[in-house]
Amino acid sequence: MVMTRLYEIPGCDLIAIHTDRAANIVMQVHGRRREGRCPACGTPSAAGHGCYRRRPADLPSLGRAVRLDLAVRRLRCLNPSCTRRTFCLPVPTLLAPRVRRTRRLAKAQQRVGLATSARAGARLLASLAMPTSGSTLLRLMHAAPLPRAGRVRAIGVDDWAWRRGRAWGTLLVDLDRHRTIDLLPDRTSTTFEAWLRSRPGLEIVARDRSTGSARAAQAVVPGAQQVADRWHLLLNARQMLERWLVGAHARLDAWPVPSGSSRPTRDHAFPRSRTDQAAAREAQRRRVARHAEVQRRRAAGESIMAIARAIPLAPGTVRRYASTDHAPERGERRIGPSLLDPFLAHLEERLAEGCENGLHLVRELRNLGYAGGSRQGHKWLQSRRTRRARNTARRWRGTLPEGAALDPAAPPVRPVAVRLPGPKALAWIMMAAPARLSPPEGALLARVMQDPEAATMHGLVQQFAALVRAAGVGGNGVSARGIRRLAALEAWLAEARASSIRALQTFASGLVMDGAAVRAALTTPWSNAQAEGQITKLKLIKRLMYGRAGFDLLRRRMLLPP
Repeated sequence: MVMTRLYEIPGCDLIAIHTDRAANIVMQVHGRRREGRCPACGTPSAAGHGCYRRRPADLPSLGRAVRLDLAVRRLRCLNPSCTRRTFCLPVPTLLAPRVRRTRRLAKAQQRVGLATSARAGARLLASLAMPTSGSTLLRLMHAAPLPRAGRVRAIGVDDWAWRRGRAWGTLLVDLDRHRTIDLLPDRTSTTFEAWLRSRPGLEIVARDRSTGSARAAQAVVPGAQQVADRWHLLLNARQMLERWLVGAHARLDAWPVPSGSSRPTRDHAFPRSRTDQAAAREAQRRRVARHAEVQRRRAAGESIMAIARAIPLAPGTVRRYASTDHAPERGERRIGPSLLDPFLAHLEERLAEGCENGLHLVRELRNLGYAGGSRQGHKWLQSRRTRRARNTARRWRGTLPEGAALDPAAPPVRPVAVRLPGPKALAWIMMAAPARLSPPEGALLARVMQDPEAATMHGLVQQFAALVRAAGVGGNGVSARGIRRLAALEAWLAEARASSIRALQTFASGLVMDGAAVRAALTTPWSNAQAEGQITKLKLIKRLMYGRAGFDLLRRRMLLPP
């Protein structure tokens, strides 16, 4: 009795247990059924004809593989006119026809495959005493039934990249149950419309700013409330700001650093080596050539995507090159913290005394607690020398003779003016809340704000960002706070459309066209954040499979729980 309970075999009686030559466990079992119906004519019968043996693999026990030695009874059909003379008594709860593993072992292997992948799962199962091949795991994963789709009230829609820039799909999330409910092979509105028609009763459609998703939802479920995702609203605002900065960057870079603004201790980065400078010049030459090629192709009427495939470049880079009259220049390196910063006053004092021996200065700093290497000290001294160092290589020696010093009455050499960071980095600074800016970023923002158009853009972008961020912190719904947000949005739209900044006017016009979804984003608690999280999981699964998974298998791994 104890042995029977320990090794429960569905629909069978355990007869004996022994081990084979490979030290695997072998269980001799018999089916409990003694009678059955003929599968051809349905005549009941209990007349025995014989038996045959099946030896399927089962779940492991005590760290060892288990194999069943199952005796399957065969009965005679008692109907003389039946075409079948004999039939067997299967054990459907334990085994499927013509398989060599029990149902519960197949389910365990299937779950391991869904949680890992075919090859990795096969390696793991071998150490768990459930050996199988990667091909078998793939067959088990493809045979797994998909979960039934129940009634869905609120969904989140977002696209995901099968091959970035070339092939895209659509992911749909049940916002109430917090799980993925389907994957679509593309992101066209036609495919999404067909899916929506099979899901009646939708009330909420949270989406990004995609016009295709909006048109499909409006055409199939016009009564559902569409909600624009708040994160995508902020993303679109930053992209709009970046596009404007591409054209205005040269003008903003010409503004001087305002007096009295906070600046870092070092107002420029350490000088670069000659090799790095030569590489930078070569990279700038390539950028100029690519910019000219983009301008030529765009003037010939080619599309952005066609140019991106022909050069090749990222579509965003092609769009940026096509919207500017000059090639973008390399941005100034950011001034990060240095181990020399606490000792700059001592270095300046020793330099004023005439000490220009880099190694001697580094030794002094180490006595004061400097923990860095000598290279930083030499790089700091490199641009401040008044005479050539004795160990300078002959080919790099300048025009100053040995021991000759500069005229002390001559004005000191001033560092190169600090350049603004590129449009992308500057857009992040202008979008960030002022309280979260570092002193160097605050100085850059103060310099940019001298431009009247930039000041207008910054003020309106900050108002919009504050309005969207506040919408995600409670108080949603038809309330006094929600009504105030809608009024603030209408005032902002009027001010943006009345401005003279074309990029801002275009952005505001887009918000007006998507007005119902934008207003819902400010007054309802729904968002598309769950879809973003599920896309992160989808990318992990796709990379675990080394890019070899087809759409059907990827869809099953997303929809089926491991």
